[in-house]
Amino acid sequence: MQRHYIIHGRVQGVFFRDSTRQKAQELGVRGWVRNRPEGTVEVMAAGDEASLDGLEQWFHAGGPPAAWIERVDREEVSEEGLEGFRVL
Repeated sequence: MQRHYIIHGRVQGVFFRDSTRQKAQELGVRGWVRNRPEGTVEVMAAGDEASLDGLEQWFHAGGPPAAWIERVDREEVSEEGLEGFRVL
């Protein structure tokens, strides 16, 4: 299972990407995270449904302490063979 997320709010300059990498690794989620030019963060995440739900719940709970999540957009996408979890 694979999901594509766009995270809106105060999510750049608050260790969001590295915190997402740490949480994903803790949950066994594969994929990547990167900043986007308009100020959002993009996440591609693959794993079992429970692990992806755990990552998504972490987003909705606010992510790292300095972040402020306004909205989380989610799309189910075709799997593309992701390995590990990287900050791009």
